[in-house]
Amino acid sequence: MKVTKAQVRENRERIVETASMLFRERGYDGIGVAELMAAAGFTHGGFYKHFGSKADLMAEAAACSFAKSAEQSAEVDIADFIQQYLSREHRDAPAQGCTMAALCADAGRQSELIKQTFAVGIENQLATLADKDTDLSETEQRESRAKRIAAFAQVVGALVLSRACPDDSALADEILEVCRAKMLGERDS
Repeated sequence: MKVTKAQVRENRERIVETASMLFRERGYDGIGVAELMAAAGFTHGGFYKHFGSKADLMAEAAACSFAKSAEQSAEVDIADFIQQYLSREHRDAPAQGCTMAALCADAGRQSELIKQTFAVGIENQLATLADKDTDLSETEQRESRAKRIAAFAQVVGALVLSRACPDDSALADEILEVCRAKMLGERDS
């Protein structure tokens, strides 16, 4: 039976979605192509009909999750973003959470394609978190960008540190609570 172009597109999307979740959960080296394809409901043999390499899928899966994160972030203000990002729910669900917190360390050891995908994802997230005030001077724009970079680095770092602790560790929760309170307190002052 011949597969339609629409079905091929849907199959590819399912593979990318599955890969996005599994890479965030296990890391790039934590899952092979055969296991990934099986999780998506396909055979290993079909992988190369969709992708040239695992690295190609890694880049596409990251780009997909970055787009979804930016879309979700566009709906909230920075205080809500910090609250949601530095929550226990986000910490405990890496497969559904931020690709940056789950895979930045892995991405740093990957090809330039992956690094470039992450750079674009970071830029898009920073743009999503940007002040909606378009009448900022050039100096104010630079200062605003610097604050966004620092805030984004702090939330990602806090989540990474929290995840590095045992699940039932008081320190895991303390890291989230302290960083959340510090960041929200600075915004209020």
